[in-house]
Amino acid sequence: MAVQSMAPALRQVRASYALVERNVNLSKRYWGWEMAFIVYTVAQSLAVVYTAKAVPSMSGGKGFDTSMFVLYLAVGTLTWSYMASLFNAIAESVQWERWEGTIEYTMMAPISRMTYVLGSCLFGVVYGLARTAFVVAALIFMFHLNANSAGMLPALAIIAVGSVSFIGIGIMAATLPLLFTEKGAQMTYVIEACLLLVSGVYYPVSVLPAWLQPFSHISPATYILSGIRDQLVGHASHVALAPTLLPLAFIGLISVPLGLWLFAWAEQFAKRTGRLKRTG
Repeated sequence: MAVQSMAPALRQVRASYALVERNVNLSKRYWGWEMAFIVYTVAQSLAVVYTAKAVPSMSGGKGFDTSMFVLYLAVGTLTWSYMASLFNAIAESVQWERWEGTIEYTMMAPISRMTYVLGSCLFGVVYGLARTAFVVAALIFMFHLNANSAGMLPALAIIAVGSVSFIGIGIMAATLPLLFTEKGAQMTYVIEACLLLVSGVYYPVSVLPAWLQPFSHISPATYILSGIRDQLVGHASHVALAPTLLPLAFIGLISVPLGLWLFAWAEQFAKRTGRLKRTG
């Protein structure tokens, strides 16, 4: 009986893996786009870190140690590269279905919506890690980064918990192409840009105007970036993980169920209003 009860769950797991495999094959088919995006991401990341190297010459100062500034921006660039790739892979999943003309078939497939979302999220994690690996290799090749090696494992723990929070936001963003067929995909970029602005990717959130700073407290990227910098740039102990992991876990517990509920509601709304068939 136990084996029989596990069979439906195993089928859903296999279905989630099938969605991951399909998205991987799509990435292979559009390999030219992927190469262009990777080159753009690497070049953008290098440009940001070179800003730190150029500070002494731009300010006219001499003897200015840029090593910590370089590491600060490098950690922000790498972390944001992963989070942005994860977010986009999930948020654009519906739009990719529209482009491929498979959205109606996917929504009618005999799988739960949880399975579909899980497959998109798993692909997002794999895709984000793969793209970030190219950025890591480029930064290590171009710069001498002297990070705190003892903070590597805590930093990975922060990334793992923070990924769940970002997955919730990505699921919520994925509803936009369902609700707005013409500009839904572009609206996801607005969310990404707002997260970039308030999360302190390239600067401390303390430099933001007072009216913007409260928004940084609801962005999981703020806690991810702050926690990883404490571990890799500073010398924070494992005890210092609690102020980072607890808010991230709380955001994840709220954002993921909320995202799933919003996605289910948006799907039903799109079916009632005929938006699945429309592509523009």
